[in-house]
Amino acid sequence: MQRLFRLLACRQRKTTTARRAHPLAGATFKRDHARLENDHVCAPWETKGGHFETRHRGLGHGNLRRVCNSHSSGGGVAMPTPVNAGARLDRLPAGSFHRRVLWLVGMGMFFDSFDNTLSGSVLAALLDSKWSTLEQNSLFMSATFIGLTLGAAAAGWLSDRFGRRFAYQFNLAIFGSMALLSTLAPSMPWLIAIRAVMGLGMGAEYVMCYGLIIEFVPPEKRGRYLGYLAVFAGAGVFATSSIGALIIPWLGWRTMFLIGGCGTIWVWWLRRHLPESPRWLEKVGRTAEAEEVMQRIEQEAAAAGPLPPFTAVPSSPPRWVPITVLFSRPVIRRTLLALVVNVSCLFGSYTLTGWMPTFFVRQGMSVTRSLAFTAAMMAGWLIGPLLCVVLADRVGRRWGLVAFGVICAAFGATYPFLTEPTWIIVCGMMLVASVSVFLTLGLGGTPELFPTEYRFRGGGLAQTVGRAGLIISPFVVLTLFNNYGINGVIGAISGMYLAVALLMAVAGIETNQKSLEAIEPEAAAAPEVALTPVRQP
Repeated sequence: MQRLFRLLACRQRKTTTARRAHPLAGATFKRDHARLENDHVCAPWETKGGHFETRHRGLGHGNLRRVCNSHSSGGGVAMPTPVNAGARLDRLPAGSFHRRVLWLVGMGMFFDSFDNTLSGSVLAALLDSKWSTLEQNSLFMSATFIGLTLGAAAAGWLSDRFGRRFAYQFNLAIFGSMALLSTLAPSMPWLIAIRAVMGLGMGAEYVMCYGLIIEFVPPEKRGRYLGYLAVFAGAGVFATSSIGALIIPWLGWRTMFLIGGCGTIWVWWLRRHLPESPRWLEKVGRTAEAEEVMQRIEQEAAAAGPLPPFTAVPSSPPRWVPITVLFSRPVIRRTLLALVVNVSCLFGSYTLTGWMPTFFVRQGMSVTRSLAFTAAMMAGWLIGPLLCVVLADRVGRRWGLVAFGVICAAFGATYPFLTEPTWIIVCGMMLVASVSVFLTLGLGGTPELFPTEYRFRGGGLAQTVGRAGLIISPFVVLTLFNNYGINGVIGAISGMYLAVALLMAVAGIETNQKSLEAIEPEAAAAPEVALTPVRQP
């Protein structure tokens, strides 16, 4: 399987490289190497060990291994220096490149949310038409959760081993093609099996999108862009409900999968121009490719004005870090924080938004109030991310989780006991908005805790455990409700939010306004983890 992934990643990289202009054809290189322009050619060569470097042809055998560099101080051939991708990316002002990345990544999250939440309307239609049963609907949901869990785990490994670009295209291709295949399902068992495979791609998307956006966006804008991503995700939830109500009675449930599949494949096609993360390229030793990507990004940013200077940061040698580093002494605190936050935000979000209407009906409340909660939920999933856009870079991820953990607990404890319809709608909307902010800060802030070498495996592990918790969450919620009623459920969830808020206040790590490289754990204890040289796919 690893050989297959390496082959796919290598073919994608070679095809992409062949289409691009040469990295050393930029204005800076032409200025610094004007006297070599007509006599010599720079081209990327692959060594026997699989590493890529740029050699000068025509300079004599002794100069063949000098790596081209676009930041030399004078004419002639520059000596090898690190590309410093992190420092160069962080000093760029947010511009057209960042907006394009946001759009392409955000549209992936939109269709991921669309395909993920269409199950409610689709399963209701299947049950009404006798195409499915309650038991089969339960299997459909279980298959979805299992696929989401495994997909989150696979996304981390694929991204750190074969690159961000390969992984996010691979997961989009999976759930886009499976969504289209769902339209042809001849029976419910077939649809369940297809949904399980589709879940692999959907589970990977959230890991990929949050991790990818923070590697491109400058520190002072990371929180804002995480909020923008959540707006795309919330819009996907809203679109599923709205489109399903219009389309399913008219064209049937298969049309929902057709819309989601076509949209996902469209985004997959557009994303082929999204570059690989230069941070990752540099960390795995593909410095020529990292320099190429950086020059293209800087050239686009320079069109809006002169670029500010950057301070070079020493770079460690390329290494493949095993996943056991997540449980080493300098990293274990971050891993445990990520696990607790992801489990809490996913469990709380799913329970408060998915189970409350059922609790109300079981306690004799009218369907009107249940529908009022639904309306409030839809508005809250859009209001919450907008709050995150405004607040995330001002209060930070750590103290944002503290504040909104307390707010979620307060609204969650109050909402079930309201009787006035107006207050039910207002409080419900604020509850879901707060849950949405907590979810965004939790999932979006997790990748910031881990270095580039294992950032996606750290985020993938946290989401894997969080989504695994969703598989058993119905049994936990029902046990609490049957034994202690709605007070028991709300008390447990509110207590969970308060506990996470206290944990973050005492032991949280603030990532706000800091370079990703500055947040990395101390390297002093690294020898206790076995490191091996990185292998190129």
